[in-house]
Amino acid sequence: MSGTAENYIIAAKNKTSARWYKTLVLAVLAGAFIAFGAALSTVAASGRSGMDAALVKGAVFPVGLILVVVCGAELFTGNNLLLLPTLNRDIKPSAMFKNWGIVYGGNLIGGVLIAVLVVFGGVMGDADGSIVQACIATAANKCNMDFGSILLRGILCNMLVCLAVWASTACKNHGEKILAVYLPVFAFVVLGFEHSIANMYYLSAGLITGARFGITVAGLNIGYALLNLLAATLGNMIGGCLIATAYWLADKEKKAPPSA
Repeated sequence: MSGTAENYIIAAKNKTSARWYKTLVLAVLAGAFIAFGAALSTVAASGRSGMDAALVKGAVFPVGLILVVVCGAELFTGNNLLLLPTLNRDIKPSAMFKNWGIVYGGNLIGGVLIAVLVVFGGVMGDADGSIVQACIATAANKCNMDFGSILLRGILCNMLVCLAVWASTACKNHGEKILAVYLPVFAFVVLGFEHSIANMYYLSAGLITGARFGITVAGLNIGYALLNLLAATLGNMIGGCLIATAYWLADKEKKAPPSA
């Protein structure tokens, strides 16, 4: 297989052989890292609209995945690439699914925790401020999207995220890794794709902010938030698995026929 695939397979073996509590801690950190990028994008783009806001969000949001890749953490969307070593029989399917379950739960804890700290830490400002309005509007817009649109945007999102992770695996230093991650993530944010782990923060922050300031917005409730997460998660899994399968098919080695 290619050098990039071999590097990822080594990393995958380390991921799936780690103790569950180590994986969980690193997953909580990854959820927090992505939430930092999401919170920064909300604050930076508040008071802006349209493409102006999208470009600002795209410019700052990548800090989350950069922290995951450079500092080391376990992110569910990037770990959808574990399908490649699973198809290659380097790790067992049970190890892949175990990793996904622990990491998804840890990412959720990290994202919600940062949402609570940001909102009650006063980062959003007061009820009439532009940051509060932007936070609630972001969550409401996600809750009011239809399931199919979220699913398709989730597929597209994780194709780019997994390409960013895949590219970073081939990099030799932190500078290269940062550049490899930055551009694909910038693209998915500007294009308005759906990232399930980022949405854990966006939706939690919107719901908590609305409850704290007594602001009610049509469609913004826990039920629609969970529906968004379901659609985005399924879409992310499909998109990530498509990339993993594509590189497995491109790089797999033909097994030698058994000797007579």
